[in-house]
Amino acid sequence: MLKIVCPWCVILGTMRNVDALDARILLALDADPRATTVALADRLGLARNTVQARLKRLEESGQLREHSRRVAPAGLGYPLLALITMSISQRVGHPTREAILRIPEVVELLVTTGDGDLLARVVAKDTEDLHRITNLLLEAPGVVRSNTTIVLLEVQPFSVRPLLERHAGP
Repeated sequence: MLKIVCPWCVILGTMRNVDALDARILLALDADPRATTVALADRLGLARNTVQARLKRLEESGQLREHSRRVAPAGLGYPLLALITMSISQRVGHPTREAILRIPEVVELLVTTGDGDLLARVVAKDTEDLHRITNLLLEAPGVVRSNTTIVLLEVQPFSVRPLLERHAGP
């Protein structure tokens, strides 16, 4: 996955944080993801150009993520969710991550501290499919070992809505 970063953020060495107005726009967009810029502007009492410019800046800085995050993998035939921690050879790093990201069932990859170096969120059709995916991960250059945890129930799916509500203020 390619992360697009605002060129000014790179030049200045900073990334502008989401302010209260950004949070209000994002909450309105979260409530109605199909809303047009004009509809969002009307709902919030803002100029269309303000909403459009802020959404563009949030997208370019990588703070507003892609729509595919809303798709439930189970609807695509991948009902099983697993978290796989991997220990990797410290001399390999980047090629390891590149190889892992070529596996479509790896829907998220994080560099971590602790017992492992990488944490992959993986979706699979069933346990046999998970075994196949685990073997692919172990074939990636530099992967030394893995530890798999199967998720039995997703109690709270990923959501930043409560943080946005706090950030937006009254």
